[in-house]
Amino acid sequence: MKSQLIGLFMNFWISFSLALYFHIGEREEKCIIEDLPSDTLVFGNYKVQRWDIHKHHFLESAPGLGMYVTVSTPSGEVLLSKLYGPQGTFSFTSYLSGEHVICFQSNSTRLLAIAGSKLRMHLDIRVGEHFFDESAVQAKETVDEVHIRLEHLIEQIHHVSKEQDYEREREEKFRKTSEETNSNILWWAILQTLILVSVGIWQIKSLRDFFIAKKLV
Repeated sequence: MKSQLIGLFMNFWISFSLALYFHIGEREEKCIIEDLPSDTLVFGNYKVQRWDIHKHHFLESAPGLGMYVTVSTPSGEVLLSKLYGPQGTFSFTSYLSGEHVICFQSNSTRLLAIAGSKLRMHLDIRVGEHFFDESAVQAKETVDEVHIRLEHLIEQIHHVSKEQDYEREREEKFRKTSEETNSNILWWAILQTLILVSVGIWQIKSLRDFFIAKKLV
């Protein structure tokens, strides 16, 4: 019973990932942004479908078409740049915390874009975990399945802890920025007040000198 509960919990845990699909032109580049802590492993699985302009639906695959996958760090350094097939898996490890840009572009050689030509890209990104192959676990009869799942769970807990540390770091930076901004606003308000008081005193003195010169007082 305990083994079943652990397995059920792990099946729920490992199923959490960023899964989406989007449309992209054959010669178009599209990018997504992942905000990552440092030393974080990222796995990505994708599949590309090509639009059939005659049948008016997406084909199951896009044979002969490749996808360039490019990953850039927050500093602009290219972390990964590689050509994959119409379906593939890529991975990288962040060494800087911050926003990483993941871009996709096909290697289509068409000089002119055909009307209606587009691709549908299915993307599944897993952050902070090694890919968990369920079939491989089942195939290894001599390996304790519960032990493997617990190791995977511990790895996920470490990732959550790292994410929390990163969020605290971001909150601290945001707090310092807010305090600096509020301080600058306060000093600017004081400066404006001093300028207004100085202008008011100058105007009063000018009016007084004017009245004295005109012998009105």
